[in-house]
Amino acid sequence: MLLVNQIRDNYAGVLAGLQKRNFQNAEAILAEAISLDDLRKSTQTQRDQLQAESNSISKQIGMLMKEGKAAEAMEIKERTAQIKIQIKELEDQNSTAEESLKSLLYTIPNVPHSSVPAGKSAEDNEVVLENGSIPVLHDGKQPHWELIKKYDIIDFDLGVKIAGAGFPVYKGKGARLQRALVNFFLDEAMAQGYTEVQPPILVNEDSGYGTGQLPDKEGQMYFASADNLYLIPTAEVPITNLYRDVILSEEDLPVKNVGFTPCFRREAGSWGAHVRGLNRLHQFDKVEIVQITHPDKSYETLESMSSYVQGLLQKLELPYRVLRLCGGDMGFTSALTYDMEVYSAAQERWLEVSSVSNFETYQSNRLKLRFKGEDKKTQLAHSLNGSALALPRIVASILENNQTPDGILMPKVLHPYLGFDKI
Repeated sequence: MLLVNQIRDNYAGVLAGLQKRNFQNAEAILAEAISLDDLRKSTQTQRDQLQAESNSISKQIGMLMKEGKAAEAMEIKERTAQIKIQIKELEDQNSTAEESLKSLLYTIPNVPHSSVPAGKSAEDNEVVLENGSIPVLHDGKQPHWELIKKYDIIDFDLGVKIAGAGFPVYKGKGARLQRALVNFFLDEAMAQGYTEVQPPILVNEDSGYGTGQLPDKEGQMYFASADNLYLIPTAEVPITNLYRDVILSEEDLPVKNVGFTPCFRREAGSWGAHVRGLNRLHQFDKVEIVQITHPDKSYETLESMSSYVQGLLQKLELPYRVLRLCGGDMGFTSALTYDMEVYSAAQERWLEVSSVSNFETYQSNRLKLRFKGEDKKTQLAHSLNGSALALPRIVASILENNQTPDGILMPKVLHPYLGFDKI
């Protein structure tokens, strides 16, 4: 959530950033936010002035009563009754203005970093780098949705029987590959100083608002209405919310957590060949890294997190590229996002497997996540997260890129976790 002072102090910059995102009616919405803040301040000032007057009158009444001037005291007391009514009206106006301002700010996305390219869609994203060679497959190459049937390692039909489309059942070596990847990703993260946490996979409304999934992504989240709880779309939500309403000390920074969870996304409106097989699911496994950092170091941290995720892809021997997302393709809460895509050789297309983002103070303002510096003053921290990694498209690429006429070779780094080297 943007700070009102941020809008006031850098109005032109905020407006330009929102326009880079193609955010509609940005100028009118920012003007309304400032107007609501003006109203909030005005009613608070008037309320404080009346309260000061009431306090002064109370002292006068006490003095008059001591002097035996009860009649004069009663006359003045009538004014205090009027003031109480006026104060209540102003408090109601102030509360309404605060709630209206908060609701409005929830609808405004984060301001993109200056390095974010302009653009309207994924076609306008900037390719930062490419790494690895595109594998050359044999003539009988197959996409992963055919390979999983051939080797009986993932069953979509059973998933439909149990839950519906987009809920696969992993079997035999397919299940072991899932577990191997999760353990590999967790071990790698902990070796880099991340602390593993295992959070709940259901969150309350406050948590959804805290990290920005609500109200923006409400239609994409599964909702348990009887308990007013949401199934998490990513571990980012519960892990970052561990620090809601927390004041850290500067010495605590950076905070580095990693967590493995299943993730649930309705993916409403998704269809077509690009969502076949593992390309897009309603339930999938993912390992997420989250950092809370000092504002001065967050972009340095973003680059290190990007490098870390790239290191995982290199160890898995997958060709990949890094994209800097344009304004029109960025997530609602992000200030700067790098996407990592791996090349899927049988599909002959790039598949997104990770997003690494810096949210600056956008999430921490909602969360009231602060830290106390050496000067003993508190300020908002910066929050970052990244997929490290999401499993479905990683699995799809491993299966497709490593297929041979005699089976599917497994990346060497996974052999100790798998107990086999080929499917």
